[in-house]
Amino acid sequence: MTAPRPENPAEERTVTALPPLVEPAAELSREEIARYSRHLIIPNVGVIGQKRLKNARVLFIGAGGLGSPALLYLAAAGVGTIGIVEDDVVETSNLQRQVVHGGADVGRPKGESARDSILAVNDTVRVRLHPERLDADNAVGLFEQYDLILDGTDNFATRYLVNDAAVLARKPYVWGSIFRFEGQISVFWEDAPDGLGLNYRDLYPDAPPPGLVPSCAEGGVLGVLPGTVGTIMATEAIKLITGIGESLLGRLMIYDALAMTFRTVTLRRDPGRVPVTELVDYASFCGSVPAAAAGGAAITAGELRHLLDTDGDVELIDVREPVEWDIVHIEGAKLIPKDRIVSGEALAELPQNRRIVLYCKTGIRSAEALQVLERAGFADALHLHGGVLAWAQQVDPSLPVY
Repeated sequence: MTAPRPENPAEERTVTALPPLVEPAAELSREEIARYSRHLIIPNVGVIGQKRLKNARVLFIGAGGLGSPALLYLAAAGVGTIGIVEDDVVETSNLQRQVVHGGADVGRPKGESARDSILAVNDTVRVRLHPERLDADNAVGLFEQYDLILDGTDNFATRYLVNDAAVLARKPYVWGSIFRFEGQISVFWEDAPDGLGLNYRDLYPDAPPPGLVPSCAEGGVLGVLPGTVGTIMATEAIKLITGIGESLLGRLMIYDALAMTFRTVTLRRDPGRVPVTELVDYASFCGSVPAAAAGGAAITAGELRHLLDTDGDVELIDVREPVEWDIVHIEGAKLIPKDRIVSGEALAELPQNRRIVLYCKTGIRSAEALQVLERAGFADALHLHGGVLAWAQQVDPSLPVY
């Protein structure tokens, strides 16, 4: 039970709901009436709203941290068809936050694991799996099969792809993002009625430079954070389907878990935004590590092992953060976080008479730091392809991975 609401008319807010996305299904069965009875007695939802949910087709991109709560709650709410785009498998490191999967699912395709959890919650839901990577060839056609898209991806290239494909397919979508202790949520719909249309490019006209915003795999995320953000995404989806409440279209919600605060920022259409007319090369649009840094100046784990065994003039530099160093590091390495190298602060600490090899977790940050060293005159510097994870897998399996 909850406390009664204050009887103060001034606190009531008049909101304008968007029209419902979905027409009602023909009927609810006796079993469905029993299952969804707590929805049916809410005046704003009622039988018609529940029939809309039953008729809805929702596509979620990713079955990870944000997908875990959103998929389960959408299924419990009675969304009739749920599609999942996911080509990854469950890893042990996922279990800290991706509660749609369990320990027994490690190694299984995430889509299949999520489907089983969804059906355990509500076996009347139709689950459609799309076990392929979303790309410019399949995105628009896939989106056209659904009423609403939810984007739970964690990289900018896919986010811009989802946005542009949604524009071309004329579909609304709910967007969520998480990092460490903060989450962001909004709704984008280029073709929204009454001139309310916005898309992701109004919030982020251009992608940030590569390496500026680390992924959750590189920067971490509080395990419970996606539970809050993913549930809000599911709430927005239900509101859009049924046409109730005020959506986050035109607003960005920012959640700070440490401060336990929510705030919203008003979004407006960028007057200089170029209309989306086609899908592009999103890897190029979002930038990428130059080929020289990612390939020609890289060294494999096996090659590094040989180099360390045969050449005493090698300086091995770990460019990760101190908390990552505490988890695992390569013996003999020196810790100099990437930001100190990129800012130029640590360049004086690097030897001029020894060959430098940089490494991070997966090779992304070390490749970025390598570019700085090359511009500073360290012409023979290298970085470890695959990072410390490759070292643990190929050279020293006794080391922990994270």
